[in-house]
Amino acid sequence: MELLSIKEASKWATEHLGKEVSTSNISYLIQYGRIKKIGENGSTQILKEELATYYEKSFTGRRELDWKDKLGDDLNWVLSFDYYNYQRYHESLNNVTPADVYNGRANQIIKRRLKIKQKTLNERKNSYFKNKLLDENKKSLSFVLE
Repeated sequence: MELLSIKEASKWATEHLGKEVSTSNISYLIQYGRIKKIGENGSTQILKEELATYYEKSFTGRRELDWKDKLGDDLNWVLSFDYYNYQRYHESLNNVTPADVYNGRANQIIKRRLKIKQKTLNERKNSYFKNKLLDENKKSLSFVLE
């Protein structure tokens, strides 16, 4: 039972799949319950066996490797249906993948994006008004000093 940090899991998955798997990809798997998180307070770890099982069952990871074994490295996976259905965001589907819609994850993803957008807009607005207030205070202070 080998435990991996998120960074170690990213490195292992990259080597295992033969393509880049970022720490964000691993965090996504944890966040959406694809693999279980072990640990708290910044020491998140996952089981290597569980990660291997996930990628063995994964359409986008396993199928690409299987087809490349059969057809060679000339296979352009970007042009395949797996890319189209599982990785490419579609504007007509509110920028989620067809697989997200089919598997019922679209609403959850869209809601999460809206929360992030609202938080960002609020932070920008607060920053704008804070800077505006500071500028006004500087102007009034310079007026008094003259």
